[in-house]
Amino acid sequence: MATAKKAAKKPAAKKPAAKKPAAKKPAAKKPAAKKAAPAKKKPAAKKPAAKKPAAKRKPNAAFMKAMTPSAVLAAVVGSTPMPRTEVTKKIWDYIKKNKLQDAVNRRLINADEKLKAVFGGKGKVSMFEMTKLVSKHLK
Repeated sequence: MATAKKAAKKPAAKKPAAKKPAAKKPAAKKPAAKKAAPAKKKPAAKKPAAKKPAAKRKPNAAFMKAMTPSAVLAAVVGSTPMPRTEVTKKIWDYIKKNKLQDAVNRRLINADEKLKAVFGGKGKVSMFEMTKLVSKHLK
């Protein structure tokens, strides 16, 4: 504590002022200092417009057209005519029910006997390729 009192009593050392060299040319001009830009006023806060309820998305008519599945595909999804979207949902239900999705790479589907016929004999198919192969079985 005694050292703190001594340090507080000592005056701070002053640095000598830097000397400026004498200007030789009296007409030397310095670039004009930039003036500070005036503070911009914030626009008045607008009241948020009443949000309109989002319009329901209309499904594409081509996807909603009822299509008849082939006999091979009918073994998986049923034989009644249905839209493509419904066919895809039913195939995914079948895949999940029978646990055919690959455990390591979830994008792959391990086909059983019924799906092998739909997938053209392939044992493993990616989920993106699946819709392409299924579309061949819809009329």
